[in-house]
Amino acid sequence: MNPVVEQILGYARSVWRRRWLVLIIAWLVAVVSWVYIYSLENRYLAQARVYVDTQSLLKPLLGGMAIQPNVGQQVAMMTRTLISRPNLEKLARMTDLDLRAKTPQQQEVLYNGLAGKIGLAGGGENLYSISFVDPNPDLAKRVVQALLTIFTESSLGGTRTDLSKSQKFIDDQLKNYQEKMLAKEQEMAQFKRRNIANMPATTGGFYAQFTQVSSALEQARQELEEASNRKRQLSLQLEDQEDTLAAVVPVTPTTTALDARVSALQSQIDNLRLRYTDLHPEITRTKNLIARLLEQKKQEEDTTRTQGKETVKAQNPIYQQLTIAIAEADANVAMLKTRVAQLGKKKAELYRSVDTVPELENEYTLLARDHGIYEKSFSTLLDRRETAVMTGEVETKTDTVDFRVIDPPRVAGKPVWPNRPLLVTVAPFGGLALGVVLAFLLGQLRPTVLSRRQLNELTGLPLLGAVTMIQTDEMRRRARKFNYVYFAATGALLVAYLGQIVYYLLLSPAA
Repeated sequence: MNPVVEQILGYARSVWRRRWLVLIIAWLVAVVSWVYIYSLENRYLAQARVYVDTQSLLKPLLGGMAIQPNVGQQVAMMTRTLISRPNLEKLARMTDLDLRAKTPQQQEVLYNGLAGKIGLAGGGENLYSISFVDPNPDLAKRVVQALLTIFTESSLGGTRTDLSKSQKFIDDQLKNYQEKMLAKEQEMAQFKRRNIANMPATTGGFYAQFTQVSSALEQARQELEEASNRKRQLSLQLEDQEDTLAAVVPVTPTTTALDARVSALQSQIDNLRLRYTDLHPEITRTKNLIARLLEQKKQEEDTTRTQGKETVKAQNPIYQQLTIAIAEADANVAMLKTRVAQLGKKKAELYRSVDTVPELENEYTLLARDHGIYEKSFSTLLDRRETAVMTGEVETKTDTVDFRVIDPPRVAGKPVWPNRPLLVTVAPFGGLALGVVLAFLLGQLRPTVLSRRQLNELTGLPLLGAVTMIQTDEMRRRARKFNYVYFAATGALLVAYLGQIVYYLLLSPAA
């Protein structure tokens, strides 16, 4: 025979020899366990299901106008803090459980017990299940109803409290920045009054203004040189021309050339008046030139009247045109000289203030920069306050989170604990297993030789033979009697177990 199989059979025979011990232990364990199971207090489960709808139609409509809180995060935080100490105290007051706890130690036991019996499950697709286990089904239902109330109210109150604190903080910051703006504006006004004569330009800096004046001065000088050269060229051309031409013509009192020159000079005066006053040197010079031309025209008209139809010398038109061009060039040169003088004076003034104006400019720039920062922050806070007000209106007058009770609090008719049929089944079989283990251990502590092979292995001596025990009739009757009693006791244990099962499944009030 296989040694392993033979060893297993040896263990089985050792346990079988102590079968009465196994049966007694099984009975003891089963009876004690059944009595304890019967005395256990029933516990009932109260349960409710609620759906949290976080999809609000106002979210896309008020995008950018109001802050949309992270509703999912709020609900998740609310589920984690449902069994916090403040909520447990509130739950005890709502269900009158606080009346049972008179001392701090009793209150601690009460709160710990509530925390251990509360169950919150779910979260998938925003569907949550709230449960509570207690021997009193009515109390369990009231606790679940109170938990449902706390669950729905805690999210709303927290958000509104945060909004109120945020609005108060923004109002305080607005007041602070407004005071800073006013102080900075007063400081800028005092700076302008102190440095009214040396205030920097509003556009560009000092060096940009100095560069601009220098460039304008250089350009004016170039234009002046070009105008002077043009005047010299016209003067040279005028020297080569005769002022009159001899011709026999009927003399008429017409002075078209002089009229043209007077008209041109008058137009030049009109242009100069757009930029200067009548006291400007260029305007005065042009007026004097017009007066001389008008005097010359009058003299010519007088001469024409005395000659009549005699042969006269007509004026050279080219000479007259050159005279007009020279007069215009002369006026242009005078104007450019005035501009060069003004720009040179302005450049000299800027050069004298080169050590003062940049410092004032930097100081004013710092003041303006600080004022701009305060003004920008103030405008941003104004926008944030309007957003906070709009958000508060949304939170107050609308429901950003909709709690829908899918299943109201209810208590099942059967207790959820203890599971007596299962416990009744475990008791006898657990007793049998315990008895087998004890019988096996006793067999190992007090071993018995049950086979010739085992004796040979223990002694190491050769086995010459074996003597078979011959039982008498009395011994066989006694053995059968013990076997009958053993099987009867085993059957009684089985019947008692089946009776327990039938009772708890069919006849028990909790069935």
